[in-house]
Amino acid sequence: MPKREVAEPSARERLLAAADELFYREGVQTVGIDRIIAHAGVAKASLYTIFGSKEELVRAYLESRHAGTSERISRALTRFRTPRDRLLGVFDAQGEQFTNPAFNGCAFVMASAEARPGGAVEHAAEAYRDWVRTLFTTLAQEAGVADPDALARQLHLLYDGAGLSARMDHDPSAATTARAAAAALFDAAPKLS
Repeated sequence: MPKREVAEPSARERLLAAADELFYREGVQTVGIDRIIAHAGVAKASLYTIFGSKEELVRAYLESRHAGTSERISRALTRFRTPRDRLLGVFDAQGEQFTNPAFNGCAFVMASAEARPGGAVEHAAEAYRDWVRTLFTTLAQEAGVADPDALARQLHLLYDGAGLSARMDHDPSAATTARAAAAALFDAAPKLS
């Protein structure tokens, strides 16, 4: 049987993997381009040819995080049968992240805190936040909530707060607490007839 050769990751893939590891662990401002390049094992020209700037690399890193989070949560929600359980399942998926030893908080909060206003990084963070809010709104609509936008805003606050608490308090059970609060909010929310 012939031996299957595994393709080497492209320079873009190596740069994104290095950015993901270093930016998430240490912060986007703390980690310089030279460290990313060395960690990725590529030439400096490759970074600028592929991304054009550090800001665009950070944007690509955040977009990759967004895609990963979206896929992870979507996959987790397939385990739940009822619309209520799917809505609350977002917190279960979030809690799975909190137990990861490498969990270091929300990459979007960290990156946007260091970003210049109106730049590519801020736009990537806003796109992620819009996705989270839309997810909660859609799930609330599917569950028959009369004002899905209002409930989505409340659940988004719980989601953000759980992430902050898990990071700052080193408390992976923050998602369980947020889930219980979300259940109370959902159960109290007026439903469509």
